[in-house]
Order: sequence, then C-alpha cells, then structure tokens
Amino acid sequence: MGVETVLLLVLASVAVIVTVHALAERTGLPAAALLTLVGLGYALLPADEIELDPELVLTLVLPPLLYSAALESSLGAIRRNLRTVVSLSVLLVLVTALVIGAGFALLVTGATLAAGIALGAAVAPPDPVAALAVGRKVGLPPRLITLIQGEGLLNDATALTILTVAVAAAQGDGFSTPAAVGQFLLAAAGGVLAGVAVAFGVRPLRRLRRDPLTSNAISLATPFVAYLLGEAVHVSGVLAVVVAGLVIGHNNASWASGASRLQTNAVWRLVSFLLEGFVFLLIGQQLPAVIRGLGGYDTGTVVTASLVTLGGVLLVRPLWLLLTESLPQSLHTRLGASEDPGDRPAAVRRLRGREIVVLSWAGTRGVISLAAIFTLPEVTTTGEPFPDRSLLLFCAFLAVLVTLVGQGVTFAPLVRALGLRADQADQARLRNQARIASVEAALRRLDDLATDDCDQVEAEALDVLRSQLRTRLSGYRKRMDMLVGAEPGEVPLAPQYEAALRFRRAALDAQREELLRWRDGGQLPDEGLRSLTRELDHEEGRLPARAFR
Repeated sequence: MGVETVLLLVLASVAVIVTVHALAERTGLPAAALLTLVGLGYALLPADEIELDPELVLTLVLPPLLYSAALESSLGAIRRNLRTVVSLSVLLVLVTALVIGAGFALLVTGATLAAGIALGAAVAPPDPVAALAVGRKVGLPPRLITLIQGEGLLNDATALTILTVAVAAAQGDGFSTPAAVGQFLLAAAGGVLAGVAVAFGVRPLRRLRRDPLTSNAISLATPFVAYLLGEAVHVSGVLAVVVAGLVIGHNNASWASGASRLQTNAVWRLVSFLLEGFVFLLIGQQLPAVIRGLGGYDTGTVVTASLVTLGGVLLVRPLWLLLTESLPQSLHTRLGASEDPGDRPAAVRRLRGREIVVLSWAGTRGVISLAAIFTLPEVTTTGEPFPDRSLLLFCAFLAVLVTLVGQGVTFAPLVRALGLRADQADQARLRNQARIASVEAALRRLDDLATDDCDQVEAEALDVLRSQLRTRLSGYRKRMDMLVGAEPGEVPLAPQYEAALRFRRAALDAQREELLRWRDGGQLPDEGLRSLTRELDHEEGRLPARAFR
C-alpha cells in the first residue's frame, strides 16, 4: 500500500470508530461487537486485505492498552480479591488450555496434544474491554468490576507463557513438565520485578520534571520500556507492563502534579479509545486469511474442532467458578484485612449464583487470542509444516467471533435481567464521607499553619480560606444527611444544589462568550483567550454531572 492509501484507511477507520461509538451510545449495544461486525463486513468486500501482524500487536498495541487499563485499576481491590483473581487469570487459563488440548488430541483426527494446548492457550484469556464497557454502563457491583479487571490484566502473561511451551513441544523440541513449570514461574516472577523496577525508575523522572508535557511523554513511553525490559531479560514483558501500571496508578496522586494527571489521563483515554477501535476492526478483517487455510480439511474435522474449542471456552469457565466457589470457607480468606497481624484472616464473601452467571458470561475473547495464534510458525524447526496451523487459526477466530459478538451483545440484557447492580446510594455515601474527611483534614492543616508568627496578611488569607472550606463542608454534611436517610439504592436529588449547578454552568458560558467578544474585538490576544478559557474549563471540570456523584 502507498502512503496515501494507508492515510485514507486510517482516516476511514477513525470515522468508523467514531460513528460506531455514537451508534453504541444510542442503541446500548457494545461498541466492540459492532466494530468487529463492521470489520467482518469490510473483509467481505473486494478491497485491499489487511492482515494482522502478531508482532506489531504484541509489541506496539498490547502494551499501551494493558498499561492504560492498569492505571485505571485498583491495586488495593485486586489485592483484597487476589485469590479469586489468581484463580481466574492463572489456574483457569491453564485448565482451559489443557481441556482444549486434550479434546483436540482425543476427538480431532490427526491432531496432537501440543498443538491443541497451543490453541487452548491462545483462546483461554478473556479480553475484558467489551465486558467492562458494558458492565460500567449498567452499574455492575465494584467487586465484579475488580475481578474482570484483575483477570484481564494478568491472564495474558499466563496464556503467552503456556503458548511458548506448547509451541516448543509441537515443534519437537521436547517437553518437560518440571521445566515448563519452572519457566512459567521464572517468567512471572521476573515480569513482576521488571514492572516494579520500571515503576520506581519512572518516579524520580516525574519528580524531576513535573511539567505536564514532560510527564505525559514519560507516561507514554513507560509501557514500552517495561515491555522491552521484560523481553530483553527473557521474562514476561506483558506482566511487567501490568505491574508497572498498577504501581504507578496506585501512587499517581503523590507522584505527579495535578496538571500532569489531568493531561495524562486525557491522553490515555484517547489512546485507548483509538487503539481499541482499531483492534476490533482488525479482528473482523482476518476472515479471508483464516478461511483460505481450510481447503485441506473435511467438514467433519472442522466441525469437531470448532465444537471442542467453543465447548472449552464456554463451559470450562462456569464450571471452574462453581467448583472454586464451592470450596470450604477456610480457603476463602484473605490476609491483611486487619491492622493487627495477630488477628485471624478475614473471610472473603463467596460469589453468589447471579454473580457467577455474570462473571461466566464476561469471558469475551479478543485481539490477544488472534495475535497469539497468529504467532504460530508456519514451519517447525525441523522444516515440517506446523501441525494443523490453519485449523487452529480458524478455531481461534471462531471463538473470538462467537464470544465477542454473542456474549458481548447479550451481556447487558443478562445483567439487567438478573438485577445485579451496584448500590448507587451506598457509593454516593462513601464518596461524600471521603469529601468530608478531606475538607476536615484541610481545616486541621490550616489550624496548624495559623501560628503566632503569622502577620496580618497571612491571617486574613487563612480566614478567607477557612471560610470557603467551612461553607463547602456544610454543604457536604447536608448532602450526607440526605443520603443517610435515603432508601437503599436510591440517590435523592437536591433541587437547590441542582439549580446552583445549572446557574454556575450558565455563568461559565457567559464568561466564555464575553472573552470571545474581547478577542474578536481585538482587545484580547488569542494566547490570553486560551489561557483564560483553560481556567474556566478546569472550573467546569470540577462540577459534577449531577448532584451526589
């Protein structure tokens, strides 16, 4: 393709992504599924074929997507649910790979166990993007959001490690269970250490240069540094990216300035929006490359392989959740729940039936599965064709398509039908308690600063600031009284507060209009307009979309 053709294709893709997201907002359908269908439609047209480059995806696309997701995740929440997260992101991935591998070896004519495990490893890790987008929109409880996030962050490293071992065995390089376990543990531990090293290596750089542009440039480079470091020392680069993102996101409030955080968050939202859109379009466009390779297989073999793959993907997950949640209560504990190390570990509430159903249906597969399966070599180290490569590609594509479209489209109706939603009033109360605590801490700090050495100017400044904070505290306490008396799940509206927000937005609009008149009249240069408009934009950004957020 020429440069102009590539540019036109990129612009067309951006237009499609924006249009599909607008359609998704109107219809409530998941954008990921719609984009995949659009890509599938493009693949059927007589146009230039776009093939997925697995190295490009794993090196340039996966690190920023994982890092952005890790920044938005809660390290504390993942730590509190660590056993369930590990169960889903490590053990379930391993079991799924083994079940699909065994099914291939037993039921698909001529298939080998190693090739089947390679396929199982590729399709085992869910891509949580579609499920999280829908889950947040319909108000899934925070614990389920945490489990989906934590699983999606960590399972890719498990799957890619298993895939590497399976490919080595399929090529005739030999397979040793102890060696495979040791390789996995080394890759995982090394990935964690590499991620922590990058996170704390970035910290002094961000403290040295706290201006937003420099901080943003460092943030954009961080996931690639973590990935390359992990790969350079032969450990999990994917896990290094995730750990770096979790550590930096956990400490971001103290490691970066407010202006840097605002700009960095905006940039990462844009990066994720575009990359995710391109990725889902790319998934659908792989159909021609996948179909071409099936000419050498009879229909019965293709159907059997497809059923084994879909059965492993769709059935192992709910069965695993039911099995692990039925274990004795003594295994459902977490350490660190109490400040007293001598206390007994706190019990973690088992997942209820409705939660298991929702979590089971959140296992949509995505681009990681396709990128992983496309990394299978066409020929082995002995010069022979890789066993059943074309069939493995088709089965992986089918698993991605069925889960991404089938589960993605039905996920929101399922959640609504089960009535599984977070308690909005409880969340509002918690946020308001935090606001009250933060303002009270500010008042205490001002009291400490109000020493006898303060001159008149400083004393007057302290009094003004105290008055502003006390007014804000009074408003928060009034809202808290309303929230405490609210019915479960009900977030009461405050007419006066809503009216104040409406009037404040009207006042901000008037200020912007007046600044524009000054600029258009030649009284204010464009640089001054941009500076003053930024001040108003930040002020507007502090306003909630509605009361009691």
